[in-house]
Amino acid sequence: MTDTTDPTVIINVSLATSDRDFDAEVPFAERDFRLVRLGTDGDVGAAEQLVRDWSDSATAIAVTGIREARAAGLYDGDIAAVEKVRQATEAVPVADGHALRDVLQEWAIREVNAEMPGYFSNARVLVLGSGNHERAVRILSEYTDNIEFADPLLRLDIPGKLRSNALLGIAADVSMWPLRKLPGFIQSQIKAPGSQVSSMLARRGAGDKDVIVGTFEEIESFGFTSLAGKCVITSAVSDERLAYYQALDVDMVLDYTPQPFPGVTINAATLEAMMKALADGASGRLTDDDLLDMIVSSDMEPRILYPNGFRRKSRFAFVIHPLSQEYFRTVEPLGTIAKYSPSPVMDVVEKAMAYSPPFMYSHVTGIKSPTGAEAEGWLLTVGGTPKELMSHSPEFTYGRLLAAADMAKRLGAQVMGLGAFTKVVGDAGVTVAKRAPLPITTGNSYSASGALWAAHDALNRLGIAETDEEGRFRGKAMVVGATGAIGSVCARLLALACDELVLVSPESAKLLALKHDIEREDPRAKIVVAAKPDDYLPEMDVIVTATSGAGKRVLDIMAVKPGCVITDVARPLDLSAEDVAKRPDVLVVESGEIELPGDVHMKNIGLPHGVAYACLAETVVLALEGRYETFTIGRNIEWEKVKQIYQLGLKHGMRLATISGVNGVYTDERIAEIRERALAALAEA
Repeated sequence: MTDTTDPTVIINVSLATSDRDFDAEVPFAERDFRLVRLGTDGDVGAAEQLVRDWSDSATAIAVTGIREARAAGLYDGDIAAVEKVRQATEAVPVADGHALRDVLQEWAIREVNAEMPGYFSNARVLVLGSGNHERAVRILSEYTDNIEFADPLLRLDIPGKLRSNALLGIAADVSMWPLRKLPGFIQSQIKAPGSQVSSMLARRGAGDKDVIVGTFEEIESFGFTSLAGKCVITSAVSDERLAYYQALDVDMVLDYTPQPFPGVTINAATLEAMMKALADGASGRLTDDDLLDMIVSSDMEPRILYPNGFRRKSRFAFVIHPLSQEYFRTVEPLGTIAKYSPSPVMDVVEKAMAYSPPFMYSHVTGIKSPTGAEAEGWLLTVGGTPKELMSHSPEFTYGRLLAAADMAKRLGAQVMGLGAFTKVVGDAGVTVAKRAPLPITTGNSYSASGALWAAHDALNRLGIAETDEEGRFRGKAMVVGATGAIGSVCARLLALACDELVLVSPESAKLLALKHDIEREDPRAKIVVAAKPDDYLPEMDVIVTATSGAGKRVLDIMAVKPGCVITDVARPLDLSAEDVAKRPDVLVVESGEIELPGDVHMKNIGLPHGVAYACLAETVVLALEGRYETFTIGRNIEWEKVKQIYQLGLKHGMRLATISGVNGVYTDERIAEIRERALAALAEA
């Protein structure tokens, strides 16, 4: 003990269960306290008597537990009865914890958001009970609109409607007067059907929620069998209760009541009563400044607990669309229609689907980073094929994408990616990002690095070009369209990986500036510039085409040497299937696909199990990293972001899975065949 005087006595009279009673002495703010908890198992009369009995010897009294008693089935009367307990004495200050609880709830939520920015962003929240969680709800509403209440009145926002209309409030007051005169247990029976229906709806929807707000008794009364992947915001978490949450597989428990005394679990009202005793003795006046001073001076802080080890689950959405009429054959009832319909009918179906609202194609689960972070997401489909998207104005597609963004927000997504042609329409995501209710990315940063990752892998698998001990290949590379957004990024990456780099572009001034920048960043780089590629094609081991001249011939594939790896990152592609077919001794890469970490469950998107396109993988990486931000939009891709997303991908366990060409994923057999043809052609030459 800190001194030899008698300890200050604080009594917690609780209407909740008595099996958690204790009597303990603890030091606090340089004073010794005796803390006594006395539960009455829902007996209001017994609680009143305890307050009177202890008013002579206690310095302050905390009265708690009426809502907990109701949730546990120990009390079915009016909550207002707790006021009788509080008024049972005027001899000592009586605390109910409301003032301190408000401060602690706000502090705890903001503390989590400071440590993990965006944690509550667009979270799906379920609030159990009522009356104890107002401040928590108000602060959470700053981060999300997806808040649902188990209480039927709050579910319908009846209190809010009454507050907003004075006459309606008076009328409700008058009409409720007879009900308030009835005994508490009769009131409970009258309200029971509405409460049961509301609880049933809340319980049914709880599986989709990310955050549960409630006391232990409220959570226990719902009978949850699992709270996997969820954050629970609660208070007074003992070791036994933490074990309960562990068994329910909870990710995070946010205990907003500090627990400064080992072996003793206290509630906010008891802590407030202790502060009242310190503040002004018998009068117990406690200002907001007093609360803040005592919290700071005592080094108290909310507890962020991980009962099953550190976890953080984020949520994303990604927009896909059918690439051709063939897609409709995989979706019913369109599959049946396609089976028996002639081409003119399917043309009509294709046009009609472009006007359809977005729908969820797949719920993606099981993504888990080596860091412990997890992600779930939704693939949302807009119905337009590339033909239809390009035949309408950009505003038409913007409208479909914004509808998908609204759907993603309702699902709880924190960031949304644009896939395939949805990211090239109009201004490449800029307008959508400005109007959407959540951050947007096109995924082009990871697509750029993924394409070159695939080119490097293809070069190694062909095994024709030599590489040094640091992984750089002993040969020459070329970027056609080097001054464009993607081309300039590819040029910077390739300059680090080859002996000599040829940059091709008709924009001479930009070309010279890019050459200067690369040589300044990497003095060992050997850079050659040219307006046209023709003279250099026969010497190149790797060629990247990244032009924006759709339909124009950018290079003569017949002029490249056998065994060359060509990576076509232009969209639409620079090289047609007919061009590629002319050179079976050349490996033409369209993209590099990424293997997502974890045991991924996702409907078929035309790739092997657990594999995603790089643009989708970028959205997943941002979710795993907790970076809910507009990352890549527009036609200018930032070099720093390309490096950054690549490094973040490695951090979260992303691996290059496959490389694809015009005919799909390259198999080992197909690459071996290209190698044999290339070696034979080189030997003949």
